[in-house]
Amino acid sequence: MSREFIIPAKIYTGEGSLNAAEKELCNMGDRVLIVTDPHVIKLGCFERLTGMLSKNRTAYSIFSDVTGEPTDKIVSAGLARYEVEDCDCMIAVGGGSPIDTMKAIAALSVNGGKISDYMGKVIKGNMPPMAAIPTTAGTGSEATKFTVITDSETDIKMLLKGDCLIPKIAVIDPAFSMSAPKSVTASTGLDALTHAVESYTSRLAQPLTDAVAMSAVKRIMKYLPAAYSDGTNTEARTQMSIAALEAGIAINNASVTIVHGMSRPIGALFHVPHGLSNAMLLEKCIGFALDGAYERFAELGRAVVAAESSDSDKTASEKFLTKLGDICRICEVPTLEKYGIDKEAFLASADKMADDALASGSPANMVKAVTKEDILRIYSSLWD
Repeated sequence: MSREFIIPAKIYTGEGSLNAAEKELCNMGDRVLIVTDPHVIKLGCFERLTGMLSKNRTAYSIFSDVTGEPTDKIVSAGLARYEVEDCDCMIAVGGGSPIDTMKAIAALSVNGGKISDYMGKVIKGNMPPMAAIPTTAGTGSEATKFTVITDSETDIKMLLKGDCLIPKIAVIDPAFSMSAPKSVTASTGLDALTHAVESYTSRLAQPLTDAVAMSAVKRIMKYLPAAYSDGTNTEARTQMSIAALEAGIAINNASVTIVHGMSRPIGALFHVPHGLSNAMLLEKCIGFALDGAYERFAELGRAVVAAESSDSDKTASEKFLTKLGDICRICEVPTLEKYGIDKEAFLASADKMADDALASGSPANMVKAVTKEDILRIYSSLWD
């Protein structure tokens, strides 16, 4: 059976990637809108980018109002800046939020309307050139056709998609992630791990996604604890940046499953960062998914040396699940209660969250069938 495999047109990885991409970044158009957040504009790496653009006489404007995870209101404000400044291309610098915001701005600049108009549809159009420079190793948005935007009226995190949303250029320079604090390193790293595990065990998996997903799982299991304990560890940061890219490419072509489906509603209603809500769900959701794909989870368990070659698939899968729990504990992932979420409010919202999770389509990518009742049980189990 024929399968499609799509990635950005150009990818630069490793130390010095920003310099290597200089010509491409400075010749994208006549005026660049840089989409970022208030923290990133204070970093030396951001100054390196603007200095590069100025040196090449490339005009630019900065939209740095991406505060937290993107909403339709932030996207509208960014679009207004893009239009009033007469920009014709964009560079996003930051975590997944600025990159997702850039994609949504691009979609509206071509197609018009509100971003919520595109929920459940495939976004199309001749997008303005986009480049993504991630400052975290996790979301993989620099390589994907997805953007996640919260509808402020319905409190739904919309998963929007279209091949045209893949940035033309991805610059994966580990120097940009060196300043990420421990909490961000953990949540984004575990987000990337979730991407890799879910894509490897998705119904939509294929040989090419298997290769990058497996590579990402192995890198993350090895290097995330080191990056978490010592943010100045250049080797760990480099390996994590590559793993996040690999995992992004994997979900771009094999998608995600139950963890992401259940995570987005938690983020939308209780304002938990996306990577962290994934991490909170990871062990419970994968525990539910195991018996639908023992062979696939067993392969992951053996690859990360959590299981022996002589172990049965069931045993190897269970050992991999234990390994997932271990890395969440190493990264000090809090429970919902410790994070400060009210149990009664959470359980009162569970019915809506379950409906939203199923509506996203992600749980349907599991090999094992999942019902609303299953999702409700998992949400409830987070308080056990």
